[in-house]
Amino acid sequence: MWDFIIIGGGILGMSTAMQLQKAYPEKRLLVLEKESGPAQHQTGHNSGVIHAGVYYTPGSLKARFCLEGNRATREFCDQHGVAYTTCGKLLVATNALETERMRALWERTAANGLEREWLSGEALKEREPHIRGEAGIFVPSSGIVDYAEVTRAMAAEFESLGGSIRYGVKVTGLEERRAEVVISTTQDTFSSRYLVTCAGLMADRVIRMLGQDPGFTICPFRGEYYRLPSHHDQIVNHLIYPIPDPAMPFLGVHLTRMIDGSVTVGPNAVLALKREGYRKQDMSLRDMGGMFTHPGVLKVLGRHLKPGLGEMKNSLYKRGYLELVRKYCPRLTLEDLLPYPAGVRAQAVSRQGRLMDDFVFVNTRRTVNVGNAPSPAATSALPIGAHITRQVMALLSQ
Repeated sequence: MWDFIIIGGGILGMSTAMQLQKAYPEKRLLVLEKESGPAQHQTGHNSGVIHAGVYYTPGSLKARFCLEGNRATREFCDQHGVAYTTCGKLLVATNALETERMRALWERTAANGLEREWLSGEALKEREPHIRGEAGIFVPSSGIVDYAEVTRAMAAEFESLGGSIRYGVKVTGLEERRAEVVISTTQDTFSSRYLVTCAGLMADRVIRMLGQDPGFTICPFRGEYYRLPSHHDQIVNHLIYPIPDPAMPFLGVHLTRMIDGSVTVGPNAVLALKREGYRKQDMSLRDMGGMFTHPGVLKVLGRHLKPGLGEMKNSLYKRGYLELVRKYCPRLTLEDLLPYPAGVRAQAVSRQGRLMDDFVFVNTRRTVNVGNAPSPAATSALPIGAHITRQVMALLSQ
């Protein structure tokens, strides 16, 4: 009998395991992960940005966790020798409409307690000679890191504290009983007094295994990236972001200075036909059937049909993708867009057709389940892990 089992070896699962083991050093903790190592899905397929909290609704869990997480991530990296760079983020407005939208972001950054600087077109050009824009906002606290490396450091810390990890173990069933939770897997059957699930792209299915209705389904969106050739490694000095359309749920195509010195372009947001479908040709009949029969997903697709078709066109037509970034970086050419691995984002969609924007937890008497963990989940992993640990403590006190 284990005291706590955590399902999921991504950054949220490992952060939670590490902090729960610190809180209960005498307890027996186990992490179960279906892949051969940690951070194999969303954690290892994102842009690596340490977000500052520019876009999030003031007072939301996103805003609070991101602000805490930005500082906590850098402190964790300092303590564990994980490389990161605090290069800052530049939001770039390329026309009058975007400048007006940027003013709303300026107010939001103030409400979220961020240090920032408004840049004129001339000041923007001084900072970024290859970027074209009418105005910009500079946020100095944004940075870049390899979140897979952060997760491996968390796993090592967890094991050094006495925790156990089992890789290659896929959960096939869950049963919550009066005094325990029974976890059936492809390897063994485990029992635990309490269960935490951080299942990412499979979050709703794991919650349903417990006999609970999550109230949403996971809809996967593939984010496709390109890498610039090495002679463009110095093309930008900061993370360069466009001004997002407030009617759209995604931030748009941006330029990211990676921790290895390279620069990536992306992501777009294309509906994936498989939850772990990192390639265009990946598809799953089960996953497609679940999406295209879900009333909420159908409402979302209908509401965003035109921009969705535009994203799909740019996915298939590289020149269209290029124009999205040439709007603010006209120096780039078609030959500059080199292949780079894609990621898949788990987007929770309610039955009413709402894209669930904040973190969502679905708890029972013996379980704490992460239902929705959108960006900036990786940045926020340490405060989210602390939040989950407090929820587990509340279960123990009942």
